[in-house]
Amino acid sequence: MAKGFKEWQVVCDALASGRQAIILRKGGIHEGREGFRFAEESFFLFPTRFHNQSEFVREGEVKVAPEWEVGDRVEIGYHVTVPWARTLTNWAEVEALSGEHIWTEETVRQRFDWEGKGMSAGSIHVALVRVSRLMEAWSFDYEKKYGGCRSWVEIPEPPVGWEVGKVPVMDNAAFAALESKLERAVA
Repeated sequence: MAKGFKEWQVVCDALASGRQAIILRKGGIHEGREGFRFAEESFFLFPTRFHNQSEFVREGEVKVAPEWEVGDRVEIGYHVTVPWARTLTNWAEVEALSGEHIWTEETVRQRFDWEGKGMSAGSIHVALVRVSRLMEAWSFDYEKKYGGCRSWVEIPEPPVGWEVGKVPVMDNAAFAALESKLERAVA
């Protein structure tokens, strides 16, 4: 099985466009006793509509729709690698990332301050991600096991040759410059 990372459709759109190259995460209620962590260095973006509300983001088109139903076709079009992930406990470092994502400051602050599921108040996970567009998207039927407030799901294996022709959404020079900038911001 392959790994899927569930994220709001509007955030997936920002990642897919190269507008955003970080993921901020506190975790879902089904993350387990230890809470959320960036356990995978390679995964596919699994777009969701659960909690997908425009008041939580500063930009992007929020497509208001019900969450997936069993039997709906889920389309996977992006693969992600994670050069690094950290847990930030300094609000100034989190604020330094404000221009690098689409969340509102209030949304990020709520998540930073939240305590539970293995996470203390005053912390949030951040990962620098390298997103690549697949040459050909693939799809599978939505199943009940993909539901719930969890970040990671096991999805069917992608078609043979899925890596052929995948293209990073941000060119190498731009990504290297962003990585250097973020390293300084959260050092």
